Amino acid sequence: MVQRRPSKAAEDAEDLTHVPLQAILLADSFATKFRPITLERPKVLLPLVGIPMIDYSLAWLESAGVEEVFVFCCAHSKQVIHHLAKSQWLKHPNMAVTTIESHNSVSAGDAMRVIYERNVIHGDFVLVTGDTISNMSLAEALQEHKDRRKKDNNAVMTMVIKKSKPSAITHQSRLGTDELFMAINPDTNQLLFYEDRANPITLEKSLLTDNSSVLLHNDMQDCYIDICAPEVLSLFTDNFDYQHLRRDFLKGLLVDEITDYKIYTHEIHSNYAARVENFRSYDTISKDIMQRWTYPLVPDIQSFGSSVMKLGRQGMYSASDIGLSSNAQIGPFTLIGNGTTIGSNSKVSNSIIGEGCKIGSNVSIEGSYIWNNVTVEDGCKLKHAVVCDWVVMKARAVLEPGVILSFKVVIGEDIVVPDYSKVSLYEQPTFQDSDEELEYADSSSGMAEISSIHALTGLSDGELVSKAAEASEVGANGAGYIWSVCEGREEEWRHSVAPIPEDRFAEILQAAAEGLDLPHIDNPQHSEELVAPSVDPENLTEDNIDEFEKEVEATFQRAVQENIKDDNVILEVNSLRLSYNMAATDCAGALFYSVMKLAVETPHSSNNELYKNVAKVITTWKKLLKYYLASIDEEIEVILKFEEICSESAKELSPLFSQILHFLYSLEIIQEEAILAWESEKQGADEVDRVFLKQAESFIEWLKNASEEESEEEE
Repeated sequence: MVQRRPSKAAEDAEDLTHVPLQAILLADSFATKFRPITLERPKVLLPLVGIPMIDYSLAWLESAGVEEVFVFCCAHSKQVIHHLAKSQWLKHPNMAVTTIESHNSVSAGDAMRVIYERNVIHGDFVLVTGDTISNMSLAEALQEHKDRRKKDNNAVMTMVIKKSKPSAITHQSRLGTDELFMAINPDTNQLLFYEDRANPITLEKSLLTDNSSVLLHNDMQDCYIDICAPEVLSLFTDNFDYQHLRRDFLKGLLVDEITDYKIYTHEIHSNYAARVENFRSYDTISKDIMQRWTYPLVPDIQSFGSSVMKLGRQGMYSASDIGLSSNAQIGPFTLIGNGTTIGSNSKVSNSIIGEGCKIGSNVSIEGSYIWNNVTVEDGCKLKHAVVCDWVVMKARAVLEPGVILSFKVVIGEDIVVPDYSKVSLYEQPTFQDSDEELEYADSSSGMAEISSIHALTGLSDGELVSKAAEASEVGANGAGYIWSVCEGREEEWRHSVAPIPEDRFAEILQAAAEGLDLPHIDNPQHSEELVAPSVDPENLTEDNIDEFEKEVEATFQRAVQENIKDDNVILEVNSLRLSYNMAATDCAGALFYSVMKLAVETPHSSNNELYKNVAKVITTWKKLLKYYLASIDEEIEVILKFEEICSESAKELSPLFSQILHFLYSLEIIQEEAILAWESEKQGADEVDRVFLKQAESFIEWLKNASEEESEEEE
């Protein structure tokens, strides 16, 4: 590595009385994972819950106190600049936004070198990509970075991380990324090692000998939010082999023994930060936005579109000017954009529908993303699909899970598009380029991306549709080419908006069960056979327990939304149990809380309706609950958890405590022995802790009398 050369801007920074907080936003990150869509539109302008991704990034930077942002764009740069001008970002009163174009850059490293040459950075800066969604405050991380810099000028970067347990079964994070390993010095937060699961994990002995304490994590998510010293730009300039931010630059500094540059981490806890790297993270982050984890960046508050969204019950968002048939069924966690109409007997659930769409009658849309001005004719079925602007689906067409329809595609009548298909008006390129952090520039920007695309740039939209229709692979009256799977079938489902296929998931689960000695699902009485690593109970902090319960709740919500079978939910919860070193009692309590929360959030206007909700939900998920109630201890834990729920998080359940307890008994979820043991435990408790015991006195007395009558009959 060449010794660093500080930039002139860095030297001049000392003479300035005030250096504004600056940021570099890279607008072309990982666009290749979104092809064929990104052949026509830059990834940062793709809608995320109806709003272009880059608007989330800029809104967050402005709220975090950034005063000047340089947006670096390469592919489709004219579209990016036009959007920034149209949306008033270029005239923002509180944050100066400037674009930097380069038609020859094909990597993040190239972008950093161009920015260095422009001499626009005058001090520490924030480095993000235009697909970053966050609501974190930068104040604490910035102060930590500045304090370290005062003591050690070689502390050139602070990267933001967040705890995120990967699945012990798929070894993927919830964002569809590979399991990530980091070694961090817990005393200083210095990053010592960084590698994803795709590569062999090998630790140097010096890493252990040179540090008094080292923590190896596989439970951290890289948020791709970096606070950088000005020297970072010069390091890219001095080292032209640095192309990727992580693969080259970060790892290069970690192994360099000459310059002794250091990278530190800043862990966030209650804030949100994530990056849209692939379609699975697109799906996950969209759901997080809908469920308000990104507050205040949510549809009804942070609006960049043409209309204001109204939030209804069960996470249903809708614009004011929509047309719904009286018998159309709109399910939870759904968004309907301005000017959209939905016909009779159509069902929409867990989906986002953009503006100006026309949805016919008897249409079924589940877990899908329909962008703007889409036409879906009568009888169509869509499940876990992405449909871009101006697509037309003719009558009775079907999209199987994982399908991507790019702009202006036409699907013919009665056509079934196979799962994970990608359909475009453009023919598939004859070769696939590498997955650079920046997409290649498009032909309209002065550099041909691929020859087949370049040959079509002179065609009008109508001519392009006609050409695709001539060779249509999606019906006689359709228009579009089906791209073949190039990454491999496994990569398709790992990065898709669709859940992992049941047959493939079963194979993975079987392999995991054999490797981890998991009990068979049909034998819930043996759930305690699940072998988890030994753990000191004193090391189980309140944060660990809270995180585990949130993960279980998120798993259960996905199961409800996506109709996942009990067996698969059980195995996912088992993997969480192994990851967090929890007991079966913890699983039982967390699942019971999730079930009761679902019942409370289901619309009701009286205690009677609420009880019916509870009865319905418990009956539906009886097998799941019963699996983790292998002994009396787990059943008692559920009763105690029920008391806690009624006292704190869902007080509307309090009047129904005894009635619901009786119902749990009638379904044989809670046994008489557990109820009587709970009563015995409560006898010596304070009066305030005996409220629900008093409410259940009549039921408990009935249990005792029934038990005595049975004993007398036996005698």
